[in-house]
Amino acid sequence: MRSSAGKETILVVDDEPGLRDMLSILFRREGYDVTAAPGFLTGKEALLNAPSPYSVLLTDIMMPDGSGLDLLTLARERSPGTEVIVMTAHSTLETAIEAMKRGAYDFVAKPFGTSELRALVQKAFERRALVAENLQLHARLDRERPKDLLGRSEPMRAIMDLVQRIASNKSTVLITGESGTGKERIARAIHELSDRHDKPFLVVNCGAIPEALLESELFGHDKGAFTGATRSTLGIFREAEGGTVLLDEVGELPIQMQVKLLRVLQERKVRGVGATSELSVDVRVLAATNRVVEDDVKAGKFRQDLYYRLNVIRVEVPALRDRREDVPDLAEHLLRRCAAEHKKEIRGFSADALRALDAYAFPGNVRELENIIERAVALATSSLISLGDLPREVSGMTAQPTPALVGLPEDGCNIDEVMNEVERRLIVQALDRTGGVRTSASKLLGITLRSLRYRLQKHGVDDGGSEEGPGSASFEAAEPASSKPTR
Repeated sequence: MRSSAGKETILVVDDEPGLRDMLSILFRREGYDVTAAPGFLTGKEALLNAPSPYSVLLTDIMMPDGSGLDLLTLARERSPGTEVIVMTAHSTLETAIEAMKRGAYDFVAKPFGTSELRALVQKAFERRALVAENLQLHARLDRERPKDLLGRSEPMRAIMDLVQRIASNKSTVLITGESGTGKERIARAIHELSDRHDKPFLVVNCGAIPEALLESELFGHDKGAFTGATRSTLGIFREAEGGTVLLDEVGELPIQMQVKLLRVLQERKVRGVGATSELSVDVRVLAATNRVVEDDVKAGKFRQDLYYRLNVIRVEVPALRDRREDVPDLAEHLLRRCAAEHKKEIRGFSADALRALDAYAFPGNVRELENIIERAVALATSSLISLGDLPREVSGMTAQPTPALVGLPEDGCNIDEVMNEVERRLIVQALDRTGGVRTSASKLLGITLRSLRYRLQKHGVDDGGSEEGPGSASFEAAEPASSKPTR
């Protein structure tokens, strides 16, 4: 801790009055605020009653009323930032090891020179400062890391880096990308990392509000401005004062509203419907769209001057199919969230379910993935999301297998390879449907458990499942390996 005078503090605990006084004088001359205690009990009281933790504790080990090692433990429990140096005339290797195990910065044997101890204390202060700086750095990085942006792909790493760089300025940002790619999450991350993070973040869907109400929604209105206006409203821009406004689907704005928005962006003033004067506003404007705004500008559907005003900084969000390496992380994140919401204990995905998700094109992007995971969690009957829990367009499974599965291609085929693949697929589907329980899967396939084990090994299928299941022993005994032909 620092004293009221701003000095670093040292607590000296030793039952030898001469040494205690010498250390107090030495470190006070060094500019530290020193408290001296004549033994374990008074040292403990000083630690417990200090208004804030001491910066450094210098303590003897062998004292009549207690051990300095216990004082060390107490100091570290109360404040991990307190550096502790233990002193003793009974120097043994075991004592030194025990002191270091309990978190001592260092160990010094009596008698010692003042220069030696002074240097040791200085190093303890330097280490304390380094640890504090490291903790502050981690805290800042935690705050600066976008919470809702997940992905290890190169496109997402580039977006995260851009978001962190642009968050602190006031420039308008245009976020583009297909529907469902997470444009609003990126806008929210920009807001949360900015100096405006403790102010409102308001979203207005420009395509969902009727044109007649849009101006009032954005800029507010005075009482009596139109039929039904029984009271005055502030509007989105004034409600978000000091914060951020996201104009979602900005490409849907009518031309007349584009003119009024342009003026707001230029003048930083709004005039409510029916108002006689303009009011200044301090908001940062972010805009998002799934349209190709450049094409709308060429077609005369979007004002070029507004486009330039919005497109100061551009964030282009890639489609999920263009960053497939992010699918597993996103799926696991969404699974944990959905499982918690549905109060289900689901620990992950089966191997085939993950392969199906990885192979799917996701025309609806992350929003579609979220819906798929929510559906799978709702339907799941085991601790793993199986292939059967996924929609058919994702899993590739059909309601009933058809002969086309083994149809002969025009140019012929290798029948052994085709039949092996059919067998492997049926085994994997059976395991998915039974949650990985091999006994139940073998019943579905009409083979013995022993035969299923052999085929799993033959096809190199790592199902991660178990052989436990109702009636597994009786099934094995009732149907010997030769009871049914291999199919």
